[in-house]
Order: sequence, then C-alpha cells, then structure tokens
Amino acid sequence: MDILLALKVLIMGLVEGFTEFLPISSTGHLILAGSLLDFTADIGREKAEVFEIAIQAGAIFAVCWEYRVRIGAVLRGLPSDYKARKLVLNLIIAFMPAAILGLLFSKMIKEKLFAPLPVAIALIIGGFVILWVERRNNARSKTGDSVARVESVDDMTAMDALKIGFAQAFALIPGTSRSGATIIGGMMFGLSRKAATEFSFFLAIPTLFAATIYSLYKDRALLSAADIPLFSIGTVAAFISAFLCVRWLLRYISSHDFTAFAWYRIVFGLVVIVTGYTGWVSWVH
Repeated sequence: MDILLALKVLIMGLVEGFTEFLPISSTGHLILAGSLLDFTADIGREKAEVFEIAIQAGAIFAVCWEYRVRIGAVLRGLPSDYKARKLVLNLIIAFMPAAILGLLFSKMIKEKLFAPLPVAIALIIGGFVILWVERRNNARSKTGDSVARVESVDDMTAMDALKIGFAQAFALIPGTSRSGATIIGGMMFGLSRKAATEFSFFLAIPTLFAATIYSLYKDRALLSAADIPLFSIGTVAAFISAFLCVRWLLRYISSHDFTAFAWYRIVFGLVVIVTGYTGWVSWVH
C-alpha cells in the first residue's frame, strides 16, 4: 500500500468516525468522500464497499469503550436484573426490522442508490424532517405540552423499540443516516433527546457489528492478507474520531437541538447537486 493510498484510507476512516453518530449519514459521506478521492479506482468498487462497512467496527468499539461500565453492568445483570434484560430485549426488537429488510433488499439498494445524487436527495429530505420534528417539539414546549414521555432508555417499552427499529430501517437508504433516523424517530415517538441518543448508540452496537461481520463473510473471497494494513488504518482512524465525536455529541445535546445538523444536510445536499449538475465536480461511485 503506497503513501497516497494510506492517506486516502486514513481520511475515509476519519470521515466514518466523525459522521457515524451524527444525524448526517456516515454512508452518504463515505460515498461522497470516496468519489472525491477516487477511492474506488484504487481498490475496486466491490472491495471499497466492503471497506466502508468494515471500518464501522472502529466506530462501534468507540461506543463500547465510552459505555463500557454500563455495558458491563448490563451483561453482569442479565441473569437477575429486570432492567438489563429489558434493555437487551428492546435492542433485539429494534435490530430486527433493519436486519430483515437489509437481507431482502441490500443488493438492490447498493445497485440503485449507492451514488452521489440519491445521497444528496436523501440528505436534503432528512434535513427537512429534522427541522419539522424540532419545530414541532419547540412549539409543544412553548404551549406547555409534554414533549417527552420517556426520559431514560430503561423506561422504554417493546413497542417503543419496535417503532425505532422501523425508523432505523429507513437508514438502509444511503444519505438518510442511521443515527439520524433512530434519534429523530425516537423523539417523534416520545423519547427525550438524551434517551433517543443513548438508545441510538446502544442500537448501533448489534446493527453495525452484524453488518460488518456479514459483509466480511459474504465477500471474503475479495480479501487477502495484503488488505490487513488498509483495513487496520481505516478502523483505527474511525475508532479515534468516533470516540471524540461521541464525547462531543453528548455534551452538545445537553444544551442544543439538531437544527444545525438539518441545515448542514440541506446545504451540503444542494452543493452536491449543483456542483454535479454544473460539472464543477465529477461525482462518480
């Protein structure tokens, strides 16, 4: 692996980590970053797609480390703690819709939607959805209506988990954002901002680990020992950047809403469309 390719891999890893847990779509940003870097031409489209999924493991390890005390307590409490068993059951329920729909439609989605223009459109639509949810919540707060009925992930019901699971399934469309769909979906269904964000973090663990393991197994014939440095650099970069991002996001949501991310999505999506239409940037994947 030459220095230029190593630098591209490092950038892709940083993009994954910084965007995985923000409501702006890590997959969409990886597709766009890969297009700008001409990453697909370096290692081939199929291997690039495996790489983009595999380095998600780095981001998930960051969440596992940040919540290591809570995760350890849940695992130890499974035999006897009702709340621990309830959280794990809710995660399984929320995981299933995206897992089933992903197995059924992932090939078609990759063929039709893993491209800059669909990503840009999804970014814009998702931005307007976030604006609508935030404005609805702000309006309710001003009138004294209760915005959130679930303040903690421990208070979630199985139906809450199922609804968020179906919201997460929308993230199969690149540009939608898995974290955005689960956090904003959770807020729409009555979770507090903090509870929705934390459940999104926890739900990412089985979802992204499953996607990574499945992709590596399914496409194992594409990979060799020579790919270990490439995947290692991307995974480590994703871990470091995701860890920093998770710490920052938890502080951010304590005093801010997601409106800034909504406008970022809309502006960025429009920039991609305009630059592609005018020929200023040749977006390819």
